[in-house]
Amino acid sequence: MSPDRQDRFGEWFEALERRHLSRLTPHELRRALQALSSLYVERRDRLGSGAALEGEGKRAAFALFYSPLHFLTLRGIVRSLALSSPLPETILDLGCGTGPAGAAWALECGGRPRIIGVDRNRWAAAEARWTYVEMKLHGKARPGDLVRVPLGGRGEAILAAFTVNELEVSERQRLLPRLIRASHAGSRILVVEPIARRGFPWWEQWSAAFLRAGGRSDDWRFPSSLPERLRLLDRATGMDHSELTARSLYLPATRAKKPGAPTEASPDAG
Repeated sequence: MSPDRQDRFGEWFEALERRHLSRLTPHELRRALQALSSLYVERRDRLGSGAALEGEGKRAAFALFYSPLHFLTLRGIVRSLALSSPLPETILDLGCGTGPAGAAWALECGGRPRIIGVDRNRWAAAEARWTYVEMKLHGKARPGDLVRVPLGGRGEAILAAFTVNELEVSERQRLLPRLIRASHAGSRILVVEPIARRGFPWWEQWSAAFLRAGGRSDDWRFPSSLPERLRLLDRATGMDHSELTARSLYLPATRAKKPGAPTEASPDAG
């Protein structure tokens, strides 16, 4: 990564501080982060209803704390799997949140891919658009149902980071075969979730399906060097992200799209 692209993370984080700390005191931010952390750890069943982004405090905590952690984690995974080659033309970010995961992948590709973010939460989609602008990336994000987004096409990378576990069981069951089919149409698939001891009963099934289709399943641990504000928030709330952990499923494009073969429409068609 060039120095310019390396600096974009730091510049983006400083912009996040200005954007969200202008309306919250440090004490209010810590309280909101503690509430958000409790939701992720103890009440994950409420995540699918959008509880993580209810209220200005939780939104600021998510944007200023979890989004940078997601960026750094995805950057580590993309580097480790060498996903900048071949260069994707488009990164379709399902459940894009505030945009950090797709942005991390795009920056590792020199900022050249176009990002299409889709999230059910309107605030998150708007925040993702802001992220793309701040990081000088070509991207757009819109509210939408990520389970219904058309998938599959040569040159496309499909990303679902920290979002599949928040779907309803029936939605996950519909999404898995669609992702496998998308790989046959020429798309690469990357799914990322936290390493957790409980709350992920579906992971084994998905991992087996990806492995049968020619993919891989990995656990990751990366040493981290956090910005000072992020490190202080981490310590103040009793967390420890001196090491970033995640697990991923990756499926390469298993068959190039045949000329003239029908595929689903582009997600931004029309």
